[in-house]
Amino acid sequence: QVQLVESGGGLVQAGGSLRLSCAASGRIFSINYMGWYRQVPGKQPDLLVCISKSGDITKERDSVKGRFTISRDNAKSTVYLQMNDLAPEDTAVYSCAADIYYCSAAMDYWGQGIQVIVSS
Repeated sequence: QVQLVESGGGLVQAGGSLRLSCAASGRIFSINYMGWYRQVPGKQPDLLVCISKSGDITKERDSVKGRFTISRDNAKSTVYLQMNDLAPEDTAVYSCAADIYYCSAAMDYWGQGIQVIVSS
């Protein structure tokens, strides 16, 4: 099993920045891909971006390109999402996920999610 815990969410004004962290524990040696998703009420989670164990970035969503940056620190078993130039439409619950083989909409392990609210 792998446990994922997000932190760093909160309330920010439009144009501001936040950095989300996702700390992994457990059988992390088996994990190759980690990703960030977000979900608004009544909708399915949207995959934002993934990063492989070697640092390759994939599946980056057009709406966050140039504003959001994913990175990982393997020594700390942590993945980050730096979010800049935030807009009210970025308001959502953000979750990290991990998978042994793939970056997809149905990854093996999920964090509990963290709220991000962007005020106008």
